Amino acid sequence: MNHVYIIAEAGVNHNGSIELAYRLVDAAKESGADCIKFQTFKAQNLVSENAQKADYQKKMTGDGSQIEMLKKLELSFEEFEELKKYCDRIEICFLSTPFDMDSIEFLNSIDMPFWKIPSGEVTNYPYLVELARTGRPIVMSTGMCDLIEIETAIKVLRDNGADDIRLLHCNTEYPTPFEDVNLKAMQTMRDAFRLEVGYSDHTRGIEIPIAAVALGATIIEKHFTLDRSMDGPDHKASLEPDEFASMVSAIRNIERAMGTGDKTPSPSEKKNIVIARKSIVAKKSIKAGEVFTVDNITVKRPGNGISPMKWNELLGTKATKDYSEDDLIEI
Repeated sequence: MNHVYIIAEAGVNHNGSIELAYRLVDAAKESGADCIKFQTFKAQNLVSENAQKADYQKKMTGDGSQIEMLKKLELSFEEFEELKKYCDRIEICFLSTPFDMDSIEFLNSIDMPFWKIPSGEVTNYPYLVELARTGRPIVMSTGMCDLIEIETAIKVLRDNGADDIRLLHCNTEYPTPFEDVNLKAMQTMRDAFRLEVGYSDHTRGIEIPIAAVALGATIIEKHFTLDRSMDGPDHKASLEPDEFASMVSAIRNIERAMGTGDKTPSPSEKKNIVIARKSIVAKKSIKAGEVFTVDNITVKRPGNGISPMKWNELLGTKATKDYSEDDLIEI
């Protein structure tokens, strides 16, 4: 991940339709994403019968239990296996977050490049152990977490064999209010854990992920849908393909603009130094032997003569030749 790695979080925005999932893959590829991520689960393994929906889920999908909602959003392991093959064929990284032990076992068998731990599993000890033991790199979202919880999860992962861990700052509200984003926490985590840090975004629009890149995020994850008006829990907090493409383009521009940090003239601006800077010139005619004073010299463009920074060195010395007005002074 030597550039900003951009994950299109399709999640469950396929609405349980494999055909829609394939269309999401195509759209993510066309939008410039490095990776498309889904969510793999068996509803009966993920939630109990009496688990209630989050408020944002109720707003998007109405009343009812989580398990009823999630059963409609499942894809089979076989369908995910075919999706993985399709992603490989069109050269976009396939990723899916597991939400139960069976899904971990299955996804490990189809050779994903890394695991993406969602915020809700950061305190799930057996889950963390199972992922760590695979030896694959790990990217962990940290929504709803404090530093102690993150530190504890990192220790569990490391103690069980994970040695490549990256963190994503995140806020688990859909959509996240701007005043709750707290982008500076990304830098706090980087300083605290000395790990690479990115940002998983649930705000509306594209400004916040772009700002995160300017603050040093190396991974950006953003929810992705074909149509925000579709039914389902996450569509409203997702970007449509043209918006996602705009975000990718802006991030690539910011990436190029970040530079090396060395403060030296860039190749493109060097040619303008002579044009924009100034030199010491004759304010009026000066005869050889006259003393240079504030009355007979001044500063004007271009900058191909003596720098005005030598002003005090020149004052009080004598002209060695005649000068006409605007002639460059020579020493």
